Amino acid sequence: MFKTTRVKVTAVVLGALIIFQLIPLEKHAGQDDPSKDIITVEQVNDEVAGILKKACYDCHSIKTSYPWYAGVAPVSWWIVSHVNEGREHLDFSNWTDYDAKKRDHKLEELGEEVEEGGMPLNTYLWMHEEARLTQQERTLLIDWAKGLRGK
Repeated sequence: MFKTTRVKVTAVVLGALIIFQLIPLEKHAGQDDPSKDIITVEQVNDEVAGILKKACYDCHSIKTSYPWYAGVAPVSWWIVSHVNEGREHLDFSNWTDYDAKKRDHKLEELGEEVEEGGMPLNTYLWMHEEARLTQQERTLLIDWAKGLRGK
């Protein structure tokens, strides 16, 4: 009796997972327009640009590189939601869409988040070890954001 119940539960769970794969998921990529990107607009030096690309751009730009598991529900739902939320808070690809006051605020938040260790998120770092910032990289990014705010 217990064995048949377990088989039924397993079948239902597997069936649900298969059905989940059929639910379409929209990944909002947008148009890549380098003339709107912070790296171009602010003439970001190569070192800072490299840090932004390795630690920030997957969630905070349209240049997201989705891993293979981002196509497997329900994990895909979490990843796409996470990326969309990240872009909502800060989108480096559409830097010119922000007015000067908002840019200043975004840079202030960036500096604070990096300084306090809130960014990159630990949940992102679990699968993206390359995005882990050294103290030197953190300092460089913070100093860059502060310097850009002073312009």
